[in-house]
Amino acid sequence: MRTKASILVALLWCLALLSLAVIGVLHTARLDLLVVKNYGDAIQAHYLALAGVEKAKALLYHEAKSRSRSRQSHTGELYNAPREFRGVALGRGHFQIIRRGRSDEGGGLLFGVSDEESRLNLNLATPEELTKLSGMTPDVVAAVMDWRDEDNSVSPGGAEAEAYLALQPPSLPRNESFQTVRELLMVRGVSPELLLGQDRAQNGLLGTEGDGAEDSRDNQEGVLENGGWAALLTVHSSVRNLNAAGDRRVNVQTADESSLTGVKGITPEIAQAIIAYRGQNELRSLANLLDVTASQNQNRPDPGDTRNPQNDPPGAVPGGPKVVSDNLLMDLADDVTANDAPNLPGAVNLNSASREVLACLPGLDRNLAQAIIAHRQSDGFFQNIAWLLKVPGITRDILKQLAPLVTVRSETFRILSEGKVDSTGARRRIEVIVNVGPQAVETLAYREDL
Repeated sequence: MRTKASILVALLWCLALLSLAVIGVLHTARLDLLVVKNYGDAIQAHYLALAGVEKAKALLYHEAKSRSRSRQSHTGELYNAPREFRGVALGRGHFQIIRRGRSDEGGGLLFGVSDEESRLNLNLATPEELTKLSGMTPDVVAAVMDWRDEDNSVSPGGAEAEAYLALQPPSLPRNESFQTVRELLMVRGVSPELLLGQDRAQNGLLGTEGDGAEDSRDNQEGVLENGGWAALLTVHSSVRNLNAAGDRRVNVQTADESSLTGVKGITPEIAQAIIAYRGQNELRSLANLLDVTASQNQNRPDPGDTRNPQNDPPGAVPGGPKVVSDNLLMDLADDVTANDAPNLPGAVNLNSASREVLACLPGLDRNLAQAIIAHRQSDGFFQNIAWLLKVPGITRDILKQLAPLVTVRSETFRILSEGKVDSTGARRRIEVIVNVGPQAVETLAYREDL
């Protein structure tokens, strides 16, 4: 009996151990299945986000073509378009294009794209422009200039190879253009707090965005009060030197009389005056057309005039009338240029830039920047840069400073797309920066670590 009892106990122990083994195997198998499922959901969320990117690119291209046909410089239609970009269902989930609204846009989470021309170009900004950024010091500005210039000469307060080699770990300055805004973190004196503020993932949203798995509803309730310098800077802004219809502009510095008179509003007399004036004066921007006076054959000097010609603009008849009025310049500004370059890199869009970016430009402060924003909100978007003259406080002299640096359209856009699987909440974000050209949409930058 004792032997049989021992055998029974042994069998029970074997059965218990076998049961534990089976349970362990089943638990492990379940975990493996969950991992595979979660991985599969993550892949689906990734492709949902990609679908959002492709839709945004298609709509941007279509909108650009539509603007060209109607000769519109800017519409802002896709900057907040919830009908196109909010919770678009696809398969087992949905995607949406999101961005954080600025204070002049009412804040909150917006469903749309943003443009790089609304930002200050880090590779082209002057020291004076960078100095106007909140928290920027002269030493940091000097270090930024030293990082992007081609030499190893140290600017006063700046830093070159010797300073970076002394760091742990050592590094070297690039000595050429910044490739990303985030590269500023490698520049001496630039901290994550200054560059990124609250936006540590550099995507314009609040929360612990770095893991890419939390629900964006958390961010909808937050307020991004400080996006750091990264919210105001770019390395990608550039627009083509064309008018709203996509046609080449007439260069007032080099065009002949026939080409000049082909511009609506320029008469033969005005064309002759421009040609005579530029013979001794460089037309640095289209705003210098405001200085053009009647040529000598149109307004001959009085032989009895004893005024000193040195007090008058070179090449102009003393006392000669100006031939281009403010209103005429506002009519023709989009069709003329003083620059033969095919592209205008770094141009800031008057129709989309924030107060902080506009205030960095020469001749402007925060009050004038706010006046520009108030004008475009109340009277509609600027149709060309000469429309700045309609803004209270913007003088001809200020326009002359701004004209080479600003535009009224954008061709480079930032798309932040979020894909989410509804059943599990798996989510992925992708950010791309694209340039919308006449024939295609080119991807300039791509990120998934959001």
